[in-house]
Amino acid sequence: MEDGDIAILRGSEVRALLSGRELEVMQVVRKAYETHGAGDSSLPHSTFLRFPGQPNDRIIALPAYLGGECRIAGIKWVASFPANLDSGVDRASAVLILNSPQTGRPEAVLEGSVISAKRTAASAALAAHCLLNGYRARLVGMIGCGLINFEIARFLLKAFPEVDTLVVFDKHEARARQFATKCHGTFAELDVQIAPEVNAVLRSCRLVSIATTAVTPYLGDLSECPRGSAILHTSLRDLSPDLILACDNVVDDVGHVCRAQTSVHLAEQLAGHRDFIRCTLADILRGRAPARGGETVSVFSPFGLGVLDLAVAKLVRDLALRNGGVKVIGSFLPGPWTAEA
Repeated sequence: MEDGDIAILRGSEVRALLSGRELEVMQVVRKAYETHGAGDSSLPHSTFLRFPGQPNDRIIALPAYLGGECRIAGIKWVASFPANLDSGVDRASAVLILNSPQTGRPEAVLEGSVISAKRTAASAALAAHCLLNGYRARLVGMIGCGLINFEIARFLLKAFPEVDTLVVFDKHEARARQFATKCHGTFAELDVQIAPEVNAVLRSCRLVSIATTAVTPYLGDLSECPRGSAILHTSLRDLSPDLILACDNVVDDVGHVCRAQTSVHLAEQLAGHRDFIRCTLADILRGRAPARGGETVSVFSPFGLGVLDLAVAKLVRDLALRNGGVKVIGSFLPGPWTAEA
């Protein structure tokens, strides 16, 4: 690519480039967490664009810079419109722009929803590996039967090859059946059991992933969870603040997750402090904190950091350029104005 060119990658191309690379994506995400934990990043707060009369809909801007070996800047612009599902359209859509940290000039535009789902799943699998601390998870519970939990299932199966059963629940039974069918067609020899209610998932699985579109907490009791359970709370607003205060809490970034009325934010408002957050995932990965804080239920609450999107997007961009299968628009940026006639 020449200066002023820009690479364009469609969702189908992103998906193809990342196919079968789950362990590689997990390593990229781990490195991004460690770099961020070392302070070599810039991560302003996300900006939420909301719409009057549409409390469930939002578009979020996540600008970021990641240093270390990655050295990339950019922004993700991601929309979440849950009612899209009723029309057969995906809930989330996104674009990612990568900028040179040397010149600030944009170098690539990528479809972002695939990257967002993959980095979320990789993050969840990393957290599960840490929080289970050597426990072999054969059963995995899933609350919410959408794309995010499907991708989390994909990554967990790579991180925990012994997993042979998913126990799933969705308040829309048709979506749970659709999820089971998709899993059966994608993951060979995986058993998928549809639970009749949420507690059936919680009581039967020591590892549970929650990925719903909930905007306010609806789970107020984890007493049926097996001792030492780990919950991947990727949707952030499912657990009551009282529950959060009673658990061993690990987050991706304390300042980011304590906002936007997440369960952790509500717990902070209730308690008047953040001392209930034991550490970040980067602290565990870098050996600065133990994997678990006791035998209570451990909850991983990831706000979703833009540095992870950048790291995975750079991987995709580099793979595409190396393979020669990327569309490059030449002279996308104008030349210097001083050179104009």
